[in-house]
Amino acid sequence: MGRELTLETVTPAELSPDELDLWASFVAADPRFSSPYFHPRFTQIAGEVAPGAAVSILHRRGRVVGFFPHQRRGGAAQPIGAPLNDYHAVITEPGLDIPLEALPDLIGAASLGVTGWSGPGAEGEGVIARQTLQADLSDGWAAYDAGRRADWHKYFKDKDRARRSLERDHGAVLARTDSRDPALLERLIALKSDQYRRSRLHDIFACGWTADLLRALLADTAVQGFGARLAVLEAGGEPVAFEYGLHAGAHYHFWFPAYEASVARYSPGILLSLETMRQGSAEGFRVFDYGFEGEPYKKYFCNRSQTVLEGVAQRRGYAGAMSAAFSMAGVDAALAAGERLAGAGLALSVRRRWAAIDACETTVAGRARGIAAAAAAALNKTRPQSAVSALGAMLIL
Repeated sequence: MGRELTLETVTPAELSPDELDLWASFVAADPRFSSPYFHPRFTQIAGEVAPGAAVSILHRRGRVVGFFPHQRRGGAAQPIGAPLNDYHAVITEPGLDIPLEALPDLIGAASLGVTGWSGPGAEGEGVIARQTLQADLSDGWAAYDAGRRADWHKYFKDKDRARRSLERDHGAVLARTDSRDPALLERLIALKSDQYRRSRLHDIFACGWTADLLRALLADTAVQGFGARLAVLEAGGEPVAFEYGLHAGAHYHFWFPAYEASVARYSPGILLSLETMRQGSAEGFRVFDYGFEGEPYKKYFCNRSQTVLEGVAQRRGYAGAMSAAFSMAGVDAALAAGERLAGAGLALSVRRRWAAIDACETTVAGRARGIAAAAAAALNKTRPQSAVSALGAMLIL
């Protein structure tokens, strides 16, 4: 494979109309690429705001056979738009597969970190399998709704009661699933940022460009059959829940949910998801993707799953992929802390936190602040507060 392939790396803006059309034909020919993250328009828009955005174009005997959109952070590579990109792979012509472990060598990166690798690859050191969950509405909303209620009667009866209570206490309940109101998007981003801080997770919107990506996608109407939209649940004329979604063809991806704390007891996010699927099914959407498993509520809605890979693939003969990922910050003390945390059984949690920081933050100060906060949050679970404070002070550069 390697000897036959040659590679050209460009910015997304440099892709020609013919290359974009070819990319779209690869996506249409392979159901593995049905997620909107594989659509060429997602890469075009992400390329306008994501630092270090690039596309490697794969050639075989002078013919384009694949595209790999990504971004660089020092010597490390990540899927373009990370940490917001939930599915990624090399988008190739039918019959050609590029495994995860081959990518760092192929694109000349020290390492490649992924969270939802949908292409071929093998579990191994630093790479694990995860499940994403979907609701398949191929038979339409009525059949889907009847089936889920038959399996989970008590749960859905409770949500019906919650909707009636919300309407009784706050006024008429209405769902709009295709809003492009920028003010409502700003409210969603503010709610998510507050949630990240309260949960002691890295605020992925604090760096700025990630929020700009959501804004740009929501404003874009250039390509029919692809786009972003904001679903909004209102009670008494006031917005109380929000869900930012991305769609391509018949595939709808639930992306960022948020709701007002004052109505939390009515399960407004669940009510909005149900309305989004009901209305979306009438528009022709057939697969509603809930992303990664983990939240208990997803089992009530999802009737199929997909296996993806998460982890870091390293270039052959290259040691210290994590050091490369944090080369801009120069945080040797943080890396030493990471080794200790890994020994304490927190390696996966730490890796996910630091991967988000590495993707979002492109300045020394931003990375240092993020890593200090992440180390403090992790150590707080297992160490006295004095140790947390000492490590935090050590990491502030």
